[in-house]
Amino acid sequence: MKNELEKYQNIDCRKFNGYKPCEPDKKCPCDDREPYGTRILIVNLDFIGDVLMTTALLPAIKRTYPESIIHWITRKNAMPVLENNPFIFCLWEWNSENRMILNEMEFDIVLNGDKNRDSSAFTVSLNSKVKRGFGLNKYGAVIPLNREALYNFRMGLDDELKFRKNRRTGLDILAETWKVDYQLDEYILELTDKEKEFTNTYRESLGISNELVIGFNTGCSNAFPLKKMTIEQHVQLIDNINQNMANIKILLLGGREDTDRNREIKSLSTFPVVETPTTEGLRRGILYENSCDVIVSGDTLGMHIGIGLKKYVVAWFGISCSEEIELYQRGEKIQSHLDCSPCWRKTCDNPRCIKELNIDKIYKSILKYYERFFSK
Repeated sequence: MKNELEKYQNIDCRKFNGYKPCEPDKKCPCDDREPYGTRILIVNLDFIGDVLMTTALLPAIKRTYPESIIHWITRKNAMPVLENNPFIFCLWEWNSENRMILNEMEFDIVLNGDKNRDSSAFTVSLNSKVKRGFGLNKYGAVIPLNREALYNFRMGLDDELKFRKNRRTGLDILAETWKVDYQLDEYILELTDKEKEFTNTYRESLGISNELVIGFNTGCSNAFPLKKMTIEQHVQLIDNINQNMANIKILLLGGREDTDRNREIKSLSTFPVVETPTTEGLRRGILYENSCDVIVSGDTLGMHIGIGLKKYVVAWFGISCSEEIELYQRGEKIQSHLDCSPCWRKTCDNPRCIKELNIDKIYKSILKYYERFFSK
């Protein structure tokens, strides 16, 4: 009886779940096992755009640990950007039930890229031989867990380093933190065949054939409201494009919180623009963005989706740091050159980085791609 207990308690097989056979009538354990290899858990709860950006490290993790499985825990609102990801063995929603399960499991490596107390406290509670990134000390402060995380850690404490000296992308810094072999890998944002078909059908419904489709991501997270242009700036830029470029279609993109904003932009624009649906959920929003060739955005989730979809991205930066973003040579970054920028402030009495945003420079970046697009 003891030998039989041990036989079931230590089955190293990805297909074994303990409550039903992996195939009908198959006896378990069998000789056709698929060992787990290195068991890795990624803890990533921060902003959805950051979660999507972190997917670029999945190929690096697989190169570093070829025989491995990757679990990923994140908040419910970020799960859509991880759907259909071929690198993820199991995707976990951040809730008490799943945290309880994961605390009972054993991992070879836990990788935490979040400098927040939720992720850090959870990371130190896990049963793992190796933990990299950030944890929590006895006083409740976030701390680096390994030497390679020190630069990443100092970026949060040293404004001079973060805002003035750093020239490395966030992905390069996180790869160092996690000790993985990053080689400028792309974001992993996988669409199903059905989703690709939806995009094609939507473009057809708009009468798009040879036009250049420019998507304006007009909003941003409520946590950082200074990452969006004013309505008047959007109207000015859209009208300038329409006056000087032929064979284009302009789409307004965004989430539920951008519905009224997009409606006002459309009503004030001299030329017709398409107001895409904003209340159909994140995954559908990704598909509307996929209908575009060019994405114009602040440093927001919409920008990251554009990068993940391999679009040409024109991104402007006021409060945030353009150096930390990788565009993969598909776009242009426009950074404010004010002495007070970047700053990562949530509020500002005089947001000059928005008021003095170089709209003409954004227009010229779009024009450059427009000329290249129609010269093919």
